[in-house]
Amino acid sequence: MSWLVLIASGVMESVWAIALGKSEGFTHVGPTIVFVVALVLSMLGLSFAVKTLPTGTAYAVWVGIGAALTVIYGMVTGSEPASLARILLIAGLVGCVIGLKLVDGAAD
Repeated sequence: MSWLVLIASGVMESVWAIALGKSEGFTHVGPTIVFVVALVLSMLGLSFAVKTLPTGTAYAVWVGIGAALTVIYGMVTGSEPASLARILLIAGLVGCVIGLKLVDGAAD
């Protein structure tokens, strides 16, 4: 359950990051409201997940999901350049996040 909540909170991190940019310094009400709600949900999910998951692993997964989705959104919408190198680097980031999940609980 903690992993599902962590993934959802990582998605919410991406939502608040995108909304933050669209709020233009909190001058647009709609994106500002989305930012606040997504930020609260994201932090609540992360705090729930670290009750049972190692904090470092949970934080890295949370940040990785949020960063990857935010960059992908930017490339899809055209607000950020897309290139093979960027796509491969994001794929590497996603691979590392998956790797953290796979080794969670493995013997040291």
